[in-house]
Amino acid sequence: MCHHLLTLIALASEEKSPSLGVDVISLNGKWQLMNSNSSVSVSAEVPGCVHTTLQRQGFISDPYYRFNDLAYRWISLDNWTYTTSFSVPSHVRGKGKAVLVFEGVDTVSTISLNGLTIGKTDNMFRRYDFDVTGLLKDEENVLQVWIMSAVTYASQRSHAHTEYRVPPDCPPPVQKGECHVNFIRKAQSSFSWDWGPSFPTLGIWKGVRLEVFNTSRVLSYTTSPKYDSKHSSWTVEVELFFDVFVASKGLVHLSIPLLQSEAEFQLSLTPGQSKKSFRIILFILSVSLWWPFGHGEQFLYYLTIDVSLEGGETFNVAFRTVELVQEPIPSSPGLSFYFRINGKPIFLKGSNWIPVHAFQDQVTTDMITILLRSAQKANMNALRVWGGGVYEQDIFYSLCDMYGIMIWQDFMFACALYPTEKDFIQTVREEVTQQVRRLKSHPSVVIWSGNNENEAAIATDWFNIPVAARPLYVKDYVHLYVENIRDIVLQEDSTRPFLVSSPTNGVESEKEGWVAKDPYDPHYGDTHFYSYYKDCWDWTAFPRTRFASEYGFQSWPSLSTLSKVSVSSDWDFSSNFSAHRQHHEDGNQQMLKQAELHYILPNSTDPLQKYRDTIYITQVMQAQCVKIQTEFYRRSRSDIVEGKGHTMGTLYWQLNDIWQGPSWSSVEFGGKWKMLHYWATDFYAPILSAGVEDKGDLLIYGVSDIVILYSCSQVKLHSWSSFNAVCSLESNVTTIKAGGSTLVFQHSISALLTQCGNCTRRSCIVTFHLSSPEGQMISPHNHIFLSSPRYAEGLQKPNITDTGIVQNFFVTLHCSFPAVYVWLDVDNIPGHFDVNGFLMLSKKSTVIFGAWRPTTAEEITSNLHITSLRDVY
Repeated sequence: MCHHLLTLIALASEEKSPSLGVDVISLNGKWQLMNSNSSVSVSAEVPGCVHTTLQRQGFISDPYYRFNDLAYRWISLDNWTYTTSFSVPSHVRGKGKAVLVFEGVDTVSTISLNGLTIGKTDNMFRRYDFDVTGLLKDEENVLQVWIMSAVTYASQRSHAHTEYRVPPDCPPPVQKGECHVNFIRKAQSSFSWDWGPSFPTLGIWKGVRLEVFNTSRVLSYTTSPKYDSKHSSWTVEVELFFDVFVASKGLVHLSIPLLQSEAEFQLSLTPGQSKKSFRIILFILSVSLWWPFGHGEQFLYYLTIDVSLEGGETFNVAFRTVELVQEPIPSSPGLSFYFRINGKPIFLKGSNWIPVHAFQDQVTTDMITILLRSAQKANMNALRVWGGGVYEQDIFYSLCDMYGIMIWQDFMFACALYPTEKDFIQTVREEVTQQVRRLKSHPSVVIWSGNNENEAAIATDWFNIPVAARPLYVKDYVHLYVENIRDIVLQEDSTRPFLVSSPTNGVESEKEGWVAKDPYDPHYGDTHFYSYYKDCWDWTAFPRTRFASEYGFQSWPSLSTLSKVSVSSDWDFSSNFSAHRQHHEDGNQQMLKQAELHYILPNSTDPLQKYRDTIYITQVMQAQCVKIQTEFYRRSRSDIVEGKGHTMGTLYWQLNDIWQGPSWSSVEFGGKWKMLHYWATDFYAPILSAGVEDKGDLLIYGVSDIVILYSCSQVKLHSWSSFNAVCSLESNVTTIKAGGSTLVFQHSISALLTQCGNCTRRSCIVTFHLSSPEGQMISPHNHIFLSSPRYAEGLQKPNITDTGIVQNFFVTLHCSFPAVYVWLDVDNIPGHFDVNGFLMLSKKSTVIFGAWRPTTAEEITSNLHITSLRDVY
């Protein structure tokens, strides 16, 4: 089943600027904050939250420091009150209608103005508008926001739900979290997750303002271009949402100057809230399309929307079509599952995005920019905004529009069942409506998804639900995600597909009543797959899925990242700190056991060095495991094996971290790249050579995202004891299909070793890359081990040295013997190397450091650490 769609984008700030004719008084800035018994009373910034306010005022230290997430639990268990006062000029106060706008309150609050309750909030993800007409005083107005403990509220709501249980009650003990988060509409991970702390925040996390007007105000705009394939033309639908106080008439003028298109419409408004739709027909035959990164440009046009009652606003606009294709595949049961952008099948390459910080007021544009630029530099074209966090800031989506990063947007429900009382459903309906209207104009958003793993939770009985009770939970599931969320999305946005869950069997799940018997079926939809104890080098254990939307392995972040929140006594894998920071059951042991399958674990007698080396080996393990799995998926895009395959997307778990601790991330908290992220730049390269051993043969595949290629594979065997290649081979010129995977080299490994001579599985490694017929390298270097490095024969300490950092931060390395997983670390200097974690098969190699702030060669030299695999034992 396909949806034929097109989108247009509006780039705007988080706090929408009201149009002309509306007086706006910002209430951001200094407020007073007090706890329930008045023992804490401090000045606070709005937007903000209680934790960051207390830290700024010196009342607490860094909440991320050591065990402070437990020490400061009292903050989230208390109730807090924000208070401010403001005056309103007489000419403003005399206008017809006054509205207090709260863009975001976290989460359950009662709001009063001048002692009168004007409203309540119960949803972190909603904007609230409160009519305060006639309540404003001549002089000082006192605004108060009383915020209830989210933990207490969730507990009370859960205990009030007596008819039947809505699991899970509490997170696993290893997460050290709070209970019943599914009963409150706030970031689900704020009560804890397996990669993050429990900080159930409280605060006014977005802007507050007073809007006063005589006739009307524009609440929001949306834009939805639609492509008519029959006439090869575009029509742009613009929706305007009004709050009208006095009936009025006027004009709406729409124009896209670069496309020489404009239209004018009569506007008639009656009191109340209303939606008005207008269409502008583009009389130009062709437009420059918006393409995902790696497939073309991200062209943006200016669209001007001018409402004569209010004044004009200008947006950036972009055009692109998106289809989610679920249709039969020859020689395979089930259905395909892939995205077609502007008529072209696109393989999604990327990761999963979690909240950037536990305290959302701490998230800056720079933090978001560094992460998104890091994703793009790793050749990613897609990110999944995961459903246990937050709908991201407008700047996130605007940057994705500019960078060509497609967004799989979950709604904020994850790993739980949810209540379906009338008030819960009503606040969710408003949340979904607001978020769809806010985000639908962004071309980067290519799909909506109702939840994370909740179909799978019911289907595979995560919560031990009795068989007789299962229909009740399925009914609730369908009521929430299908009859409400899906219904709203389809009404509000006809321009992109909607999935009820992830993982899911897509249309097959729908046929099975929205909860499939096996949502992990690789013949349909997307899959999530994790396996920590099985050997990750065994590629045959991975599901040959249509789309891999979650998979991954943990590692620890660098010592320079951890040292900001720890002390030297914590720097041991058996320390209380190491156990406390690990929120995934047996996570530390899983990392070491997986690493031990192929590497000798660090054994330095220096405790600090052993700790550094152990961090290093977890990052080596993670990078190698994710590389093997990702390359398996990329070379499976053209294959159907035993009815499975045609993989068209890989989103590993996860891109970023919420704090300094072990996780599945490829980028540490603060933006530092782990080894995995460096490797992603290669395994997500537009043209890839991927090697695998299958039934004793060495197979090398050429994968091309973009163009048809004529290439040959350059294969070399290197001995661990020498810099000279033992032998070289070259395949015949092969045609690599565009948007596909092609076998370019096949050779018996035993015959290869015999042919080369002086090589065994343990003494040699195979390297390879793709070259053009003229000999130009067209893919990154790659390699395959013929046995585990722990059994390598002839691998010696390489004695790597550097000759100092020269101008432009070039680092020249020298070694005595070949080195594996050469890793350069410059501690806290922000930036990244052009390559890292690499094979060094020559006596000399030069790498370049790109700094993100001013630095010097001397600073880099004094902070540089160099490690290779043989150095840790």
